[in-house]
Amino acid sequence: MEQRVAPGTDDRNPDPSGYGPGVPAGPPGRPDAPAPAASAGPRGGGDERRRIPRTDVLLRDPLLAGAARRLGDDVVKGVIRRAQDRAREGGIAPERVLDTAVALLPATAGGLRPVINATGVLLHTNLGRAPLSQAARQAVAAAAGPTDVELDLATGVRARRGRSALAALAARVPDAGGVHVVNNGAAALALAATALAAGREIVVSRGEMVEIGDGFRLPDLLVSTGARLREVGTTNRTTAADYAAATGPETGFILKVHPSNFRVTGFTRAAEVGELAGLGVPVVVDIGSGLLAPHPGLPEEPDAATALRAGAALVTASGDKLLGGPQCGLLLGRTDLVRALARHPLARALRVDKLTLAALEATLTGPPTPTAAALTADPERLGDRAARLAAALAADGIDARAVAGTATVGGGGAPGVTLPSAALSLPEPYAVALRTGRVPVVGRLEGGRCLLDLRAVPPEDDEPLAGAVRAARPAAER
Repeated sequence: MEQRVAPGTDDRNPDPSGYGPGVPAGPPGRPDAPAPAASAGPRGGGDERRRIPRTDVLLRDPLLAGAARRLGDDVVKGVIRRAQDRAREGGIAPERVLDTAVALLPATAGGLRPVINATGVLLHTNLGRAPLSQAARQAVAAAAGPTDVELDLATGVRARRGRSALAALAARVPDAGGVHVVNNGAAALALAATALAAGREIVVSRGEMVEIGDGFRLPDLLVSTGARLREVGTTNRTTAADYAAATGPETGFILKVHPSNFRVTGFTRAAEVGELAGLGVPVVVDIGSGLLAPHPGLPEEPDAATALRAGAALVTASGDKLLGGPQCGLLLGRTDLVRALARHPLARALRVDKLTLAALEATLTGPPTPTAAALTADPERLGDRAARLAAALAADGIDARAVAGTATVGGGGAPGVTLPSAALSLPEPYAVALRTGRVPVVGRLEGGRCLLDLRAVPPEDDEPLAGAVRAARPAAER
């Protein structure tokens, strides 16, 4: 049998167990073996803290030594200190330090933790928006080492960066003469404004001067590029004639912006792309949510294909929203404009890395994404899943109920659109316990209950979700 810890000595503590003066070592190689509970030893007095194993001893345990090779010494030493602190505070017995440290080990060396998104918001910005498909995840792993991202292996000379990903994007949007990818949607619009309108005017409707999450305001971004804004129309009504009256030699382009996270209803009017395409200047359309073609479930959501067919010279969009891919910004449109943007000096500062290119290509060419699956999920099947989960948890004595609910797209997509869904309803205190558990689950509070909406939860996560609920059950109810 493999020994878990090799006994050693230390000038600071001659005891070979590593636990403290006078503590029996226990079975060979087992620093976590229970020590006699009656006494801390002849020299140990009654201070339990003397029995806490030293860091160097714990680091020799095969489990923690292996974790140090995988995660790094600093990460493992950090969890050891946390476990030792718990023992010093009396929260655990000294014999439990090793097992506690192993339990505290993170899955990766990074600080980001995978969570189950049960909020009912499909593209939750705080949770990273679109979850990648399995194909995209595999592509990222494959691209993590050296790749031919900018090399032609046949000739051995430099090649167009990300050429296969760009070809996949062009194939999905055949109405675009050229395509380019930058690091997010705001970057796509900033590059267009810098390359086409620096020192000139951008004509934009007052009703489309939007602010999105975290205080990000579109007008501030555009002005930062050196362009001047020429606002036309009113908050609720802007006509083609308003744009025509403002267009002239100083116009870099006309900008149409998807309102993203709000809707204006009632006495409204917005000029269509086709009405603006004949005014003699490029029309740039920021569709925001990244829908490349019309979606039957989102009939009012703007898409790239429709805008280009209507006469848009350039379309900008995000890749991590309705497309269901990684964070990136898409530029689609006239060949000459896209080429000019791709060769602009700012494009180098905004370019994407090989991991993004790999994930984007797999998203475009691979199977339907989790976002696509969530959008088209059958409400009846969602209800069946919720009922099965509720019954299993109720059998364990947990106050779990299956309830109907509504989900939303989120991420600046389809404002005002709701999707029928189903959820697990739990007592409100479960919300914090689930969010801070070993497998974090993020739900929402509604009517004094914690709801775990299933529309954005893939069926294969039902068992981990149920396990997280059981682990979050208050001790008094067990």
